[in-house]
Amino acid sequence: MKRDNRIVYSINVGDIQEVAQDELDRRLTKSELTRIEENLGDYIDWHNAITNAILFHIKIQEKA
Repeated sequence: MKRDNRIVYSINVGDIQEVAQDELDRRLTKSELTRIEENLGDYIDWHNAITNAILFHIKIQEKA
């Protein structure tokens, strides 16, 4: 099966800085951003996020 590599969601530096401003009341330095970028994906539960979207948008609509 051919994989489709189209990106459907992304997080940019502006998103990270907005959260840093909310949580730390300041912007992150370049060094701090680099550390965050290196493993941000490790903290995101991709499987559950995709499952929840499928259940909400597909299964619920099939029942309607």
